[in-house]
Amino acid sequence: MQQGAATGESSETDPFDEGAGSILRQPKAVWATAGASVVAFMGIGLVDPILPSIAKGLSATPSQVSLLFTSYFLITAVAMLVTGFVSSRIGGRKTLLLGLALVVVFAALSGTSSSVGELVGFRAGWGLGNALFVSTALAVIVGAAAGGSAAAILLYESALGLGMACGPLLGAALGNASWRYPFFGTAALMAIGFLCITAFLKEQPRPARKTSLLDPIKALGHGGLASVAASSFFYNYAFFTVLAFTPFVLDMTPYKSGAVFFAWGLLLAVFSVLVAPRMQERFGSLKVLGGSLVLLAVDLLVLGYGNHTAAVVCTILSGAFIGVNNTVYTELALGVSDAPRPVASAGYNFVRWFAAAAAPFLAPKIEEWSNIHIPFVVAAVTAVLGAVVVLVRRGSLVHEAEELKPAHATEDGVTVFAN
Repeated sequence: MQQGAATGESSETDPFDEGAGSILRQPKAVWATAGASVVAFMGIGLVDPILPSIAKGLSATPSQVSLLFTSYFLITAVAMLVTGFVSSRIGGRKTLLLGLALVVVFAALSGTSSSVGELVGFRAGWGLGNALFVSTALAVIVGAAAGGSAAAILLYESALGLGMACGPLLGAALGNASWRYPFFGTAALMAIGFLCITAFLKEQPRPARKTSLLDPIKALGHGGLASVAASSFFYNYAFFTVLAFTPFVLDMTPYKSGAVFFAWGLLLAVFSVLVAPRMQERFGSLKVLGGSLVLLAVDLLVLGYGNHTAAVVCTILSGAFIGVNNTVYTELALGVSDAPRPVASAGYNFVRWFAAAAAPFLAPKIEEWSNIHIPFVVAAVTAVLGAVVVLVRRGSLVHEAEELKPAHATEDGVTVFAN
């Protein structure tokens, strides 16, 4: 974490102020990138309401269909080591366009799959494109946004929440006719994003030093960043148990499942953008994060052992805790070390996406080995482990002189967060 951020006072304008620094008053390039980010995040939850339909259409088991998430996030995790290497050599704009192009191609190919193996493979290619795009998009938005990094990060989290909300809705609307249509729809939307970025985003200055493939790994040598990544690893296992396994538990039509995850995504967006910053300001980031992780664990236990109505309510409610966690983890990852923002982000994402790959694979397997309740017990335990890491390693996440409240400041273009 940068020195000199101990004041606890914000040096940036309120990101919700309607002045020049407002989150709503941004250059066209920022809106183009944010809009494409919405579609990119839609691709994560797109398959949620159609997972049972895909299983039926391709004669696959739930554990086989869950590999759609595993292949996607496994490639995404590994690709995080490549994104900085690529973007520091060809520039942010070209990296975004390359990622979008790959998503368009592999999303369209996913819709033509004749077997679950083909679909899993195409989703892996999709994950590579998404990694190139998503990891670069945050840096581009922060670099091009008006109002400083606080407004930029909230805009990025807004895109994430909106995408997470709209993905299941689009998947349900198109998937009700055929499970193939959501993939074609995503390809079309990403093609529009490609055209918007081509038209509105100019190439940004490249970093003075090119990023090596090992820089993100070296960045994890910082105790604070390693602690954030480790905690987020456990949290993401719980997060993606909800996202990838719950649709099979709910066993609803695409429309009903889409509605559930749309409500889930709305809560995620509201709590990540509107609620989390205010809670951080009042209670401090680490207390908010620890409390939210524990509440998520409780929610998962009720989801796993409650009746169908309780499962629906708890699935939706989990979006609130996930929204809070996403915002706090993003801020901690970008501000806890002195590593350049893209490098720190790549190292952090490299670790956490492995959990996103593991949960969709392990949750159905755990159910096969035990019963339908135990996957949620495991997910609840991992959420608590995330909170334990925050508690035990809090000394590496703050300076002794700093207050445990978020202070958004910018020093030489690097976000500072006093937590």
